[in-house]
Amino acid sequence: MTFERILLQESTTGTEIALLSAGAQRLARIPIAELVALLEPCFCAAEQVADRWVELAVKAKGISGQGSASEEMVSGPVAVLRCLFLLRQTLSNLRDKGSVTFPGKLTHSADGRIQVPLLPVWELYDHLAFRELSSFARMQEGVTEQNLHGDRVKRLLAPEQNSPGVALVLGAGNVSSIPVTDALSKIFWDRKAVLLKLNPVNDYLEDCFRTAFRSVIDAGFLRIITGDGRVGQEACHDPRIHEVHITGSHHTHRAIVWGSNSAEQEQNLIQNKPVLDKPITSELGNVSPWIVVPGNYSKRELSSQAMHVAGSIVNNASFNCIATKMIVTSRSWPQRETFLQMLKQILSEIPMRQAYYPGAADRFRQFAPQSDCPSGEQPELPWTLVENVTPANDPLYFEEESFVCVCAETALETSDPLEFMSRAAELCNEQMFGTLSASVTVPAAVTRNEKVAWNRFLADLRYGAVGINQWAAIAFALMTPPWGGYPGATLADPQSGLGDVHNCYLLDRVEKSILSGPLVSFPKPIWLPHHRASVQAAKSLMRLYAQPSFWKLIPLGWHALRG
Repeated sequence: MTFERILLQESTTGTEIALLSAGAQRLARIPIAELVALLEPCFCAAEQVADRWVELAVKAKGISGQGSASEEMVSGPVAVLRCLFLLRQTLSNLRDKGSVTFPGKLTHSADGRIQVPLLPVWELYDHLAFRELSSFARMQEGVTEQNLHGDRVKRLLAPEQNSPGVALVLGAGNVSSIPVTDALSKIFWDRKAVLLKLNPVNDYLEDCFRTAFRSVIDAGFLRIITGDGRVGQEACHDPRIHEVHITGSHHTHRAIVWGSNSAEQEQNLIQNKPVLDKPITSELGNVSPWIVVPGNYSKRELSSQAMHVAGSIVNNASFNCIATKMIVTSRSWPQRETFLQMLKQILSEIPMRQAYYPGAADRFRQFAPQSDCPSGEQPELPWTLVENVTPANDPLYFEEESFVCVCAETALETSDPLEFMSRAAELCNEQMFGTLSASVTVPAAVTRNEKVAWNRFLADLRYGAVGINQWAAIAFALMTPPWGGYPGATLADPQSGLGDVHNCYLLDRVEKSILSGPLVSFPKPIWLPHHRASVQAAKSLMRLYAQPSFWKLIPLGWHALRG
């Protein structure tokens, strides 16, 4: 990069921050009705650029095939449009009623925690589109109905009490909805103007984002910049930036907060002197486990769950911070080998994907040293399952997220479901890196007959999102569940991050979100491999979100059934 180019980027960044500083003053004070009006043009604009958005992503990631292309639609425009709808819904309720409306009654867990329903949020549409799914937020100890929102609702209803500010959002480079939904959370929930810095991996979407959110940009509340890491570092330390949000790795978080090299980081950690002297929130990924509770499953149930696990591995070529990286089984479970063979068979039938994310080939060689790694700058890498790893002999798989198409399997030495759940929770909590999400496959007999042990197991898992018979990542796409690491992270030990995003019910002090579905899903979810009409179903879902109509449920249902 030339010196002139660096100066141009620095000048551009400074100009954008100056513009946002003026917009931040207005954003902190405007009535909720104006926030709602600001969202309206985004629906049509996002739908209009959706095809181009997906086309660019497919080209950049070297994607071929219907299923992979539908991923980009679902995790990009569809997720963003759902976020926009939920933002509008909650803000409209605050404008009209002065309160947040939940999709059901609050309940209490066996240990007294408040549980807030999160689905279905969209009356008839959610009932049909996600009819088999349910979700709730388990709140932290001490949360009551009176302090359920903390001061989040108050900040929106009483704007005169807000402090103006500009937030820097350092966007992720893998899933295209992440940067903009993170920015929307900051703008509409926290009333902070946002400088969104795109990752070089997906900065080709800059023009699509500018078009989709033109109304927010023109209002002075959002600016979008590109560039390398130095541009992001400069923005982080600009005194006009009041807070920072990052989606990325814990290594990047450590460099931003504690210093650019290991020696500086260690010294600053010892002295407790972070180099970033402003609030930071983050989402940093984890070694995502999929726990398979032993039991007597039907062949259909095993096959369905193997398909769900495979989908969580291959989605986005496994460049997801919540891609399954560790399958936890029971060594003496009679169906273990059958399940693993089913999974390997499904993976063998899914075409390899281009390793578009920087450093993927090197990480593949590190995590799959026995496998052949094709040559080339962005080779197609094989889906790889490494079986029988243990924390003692193979610590790498437990301590580091591979962020490549390698998943490991570890087996516990017990077949009793209750003992297994206790030991699995201990293994995941104590010996696996991160606290973002975990998924669980569980026999119906356990949830039906062992409710006390089952509920204790769910309470014990220290993860921000838990999926039951479903990939926990679906909670991210649904947007109502707060998305972030388990509480208790610190600047010195951020684990999977601090704070949350999405959180369309403005909940404060959430312990975890729990998403539940059946062992066998019907119709087949469009995010699973081998869905025969996934692109058509994804586009139908996008059109439904953009302009809700009962008649748009008909093509959605038809394409879903064709899967």
